[in-house]
Amino acid sequence: MADAPIFIGAAEVADLLQYGALLPVLERALVDFSKHDGMVVQPVRSTVPVDKHNGFLGVMPAYMTESDTLATKIVRFYHQTAFGTSSHQATVLLFNPSDGSLRAIMDGTVITEMRTAAVSAIATKYLKPDRLETLCILGSGAQAISHYNIFTQMFPFKQVRVWSRSRESAERFAGQVQGQVQVCTSAREAVLGADVVITVTMASEPVLFGEWVKPGAHVNAVGACRPEWREMDDALMKNAVLYVDSKEAALMESGDVILSGADIFAELGEVVKGTRPALCEKTTLFKSLGMAVEDAATAKLVFDCWLAKKKPKL
Repeated sequence: MADAPIFIGAAEVADLLQYGALLPVLERALVDFSKHDGMVVQPVRSTVPVDKHNGFLGVMPAYMTESDTLATKIVRFYHQTAFGTSSHQATVLLFNPSDGSLRAIMDGTVITEMRTAAVSAIATKYLKPDRLETLCILGSGAQAISHYNIFTQMFPFKQVRVWSRSRESAERFAGQVQGQVQVCTSAREAVLGADVVITVTMASEPVLFGEWVKPGAHVNAVGACRPEWREMDDALMKNAVLYVDSKEAALMESGDVILSGADIFAELGEVVKGTRPALCEKTTLFKSLGMAVEDAATAKLVFDCWLAKKKPKL
């Protein structure tokens, strides 16, 4: 009989997972995915609408042959949640690929927050403009915090601006993070002149417009993960060089891509591998939908760190 699966809760995941170790793991996963050689098996996310409560349940399985990693994330995302409750909550199941037995059940919310921010940071590492002085974040939830944390660690921004539909939420965000944050009264005020813009909203209509974005800036678009939702207008989508995590997923799930008819230039994994160029001199946009391979690679890292921590010292 197989051993009972271990459980790794949110606090322990947060303790075990460090960006320094996570970034190279995710770069490798992005490259492996974008090879499209059959070594990574990842169907597009399956979603079940929960219309009565304005939410969705998503299932995200992946198998990575090279690292022999098999995992599934189950995630729920709701437009309206109680105060203090994240719009996204998730659980990751990590399996033994050799026999399919369940090895670990772990909190997936921290994994989702950190791997998403880390992939945005990887995109920015490759696509950033020469000048990095002002960072703009549209949105003030958990993803805004995780993005702020890694972006202020990795890049030398002198100013950080934030905007949210609720000024109270934006001010709460500013009080939660380390460092000075300018709370803006409008999205336009936050975006104008920014070198890097991050959108982490629950918007279903555009909140970011191309006329506001400085030529040569880089945008990380993280929200609007449904085919009918948008965060950006047509002008930005069509005038920026568009990179995605998965072309297949973007053409099925991203309202920003589907409704604008924008052309996809490359997958991020192709840029990391060097098979497609990073056109940093132009305005660039990375549309992040989030992929199961990112969750699987992150969960495997958490599990390996847990095993190392529990291993008796000689």
